[in-house]
Amino acid sequence: MNILVTGGAGFIGSHLVDALVESGHPVRILDSLVEQVHGGKIPEHLNPSAEFLKADVCDAHAVSNALDGIDVVYHQAAEVGVGQSMYEIVKYVKTNDLGTAVLLEEMIKRPSQFKKLVVASSMSIYGEGAYRCDNCTVVVTPFLRSEEKLAAHEWDYTCEKCGSEIVPIGTSEEKPLFPTSVYAVSKQDQEQYCLSVGRAYNIPTVAFRYFNVYGTRQALSNPYTGVCAIFSSRFLNDQAPLVFEDGEQTRDFVHVSDIVRANLLALETHKGDYEMFNIGTGRPSSVKDIARLIAKGLGKDIEPEIVGKSRAGDIRHCVADISKARRLLGYEPKVVLEDGLKELLAWVQGQEAQDRVSSATAELAAHSLVK
Repeated sequence: MNILVTGGAGFIGSHLVDALVESGHPVRILDSLVEQVHGGKIPEHLNPSAEFLKADVCDAHAVSNALDGIDVVYHQAAEVGVGQSMYEIVKYVKTNDLGTAVLLEEMIKRPSQFKKLVVASSMSIYGEGAYRCDNCTVVVTPFLRSEEKLAAHEWDYTCEKCGSEIVPIGTSEEKPLFPTSVYAVSKQDQEQYCLSVGRAYNIPTVAFRYFNVYGTRQALSNPYTGVCAIFSSRFLNDQAPLVFEDGEQTRDFVHVSDIVRANLLALETHKGDYEMFNIGTGRPSSVKDIARLIAKGLGKDIEPEIVGKSRAGDIRHCVADISKARRLLGYEPKVVLEDGLKELLAWVQGQEAQDRVSSATAELAAHSLVK
């Protein structure tokens, strides 16, 4: 099948392109090569067997041309950065919302052409993850912690009914969505635009809610990328990574090859059509532990700096319940964190990174987003 990957020069997109080419599919990439990620240059990792079109996903004429002869669309293009999205709102809404609208509007001019649309969504649309109160024997889905609790460094949640501490559990696709950043809202928009238009025009559509993706090719000089890349950049520059709150907040770190595996599975079955799926591992890891694992892997005797502050919209715990993806797609994560980090850090050691974390944190503080 002829496949278009928007954002195909990026971290996840380029790995997906490689896998599709290896599977024998003709692949076309549409990517604008944004300065913050690529420095405006074609990355060395771009697959030479794929056709490359440098264009903005908001450019309807370019998108129309990119869709010529295409059977399957993987929509990976997006501005990525939770904190930055809270003060560069227009940029995020333009690329993520308008860009998706342009793509869909061009697709519905010839809907019978497309056999599948797969859109990259995000775990950020959940906001806080799911919890269980063992005392009340109920599942709890809290919103944000109050400013009073954060100011008092009361990082964890308690049950509103009985006051007992609640325990994080896997977050399923049924959890109510409470996006807490402009980025998260825009990812929810991308997902829902694609699913609703797909249903209306009979274009089989699948939405993948990626959890915390890590792996080679992350933009190490981009201070708004994933935490593994940000911490690696700090260590490469012999600086301590900044860890907010107390560092005990947990996330689900999933290797990029597992993300790619899920995307390939979407082509192999119709069981996922018009559905949304969590793609993670189901395994929690604390942010502080991740910092220490990266330090050890890079041979750096540097402890993370626990800043004891919170950022607007930050959540405490969120780990994927992947039972739906297992059941309908046959998805199973293959890469354990220790092995995935070993591969990532072997690559990191051959890279150079400009440390821009301090300036990015200062930007957040200047906009009153750090407290």
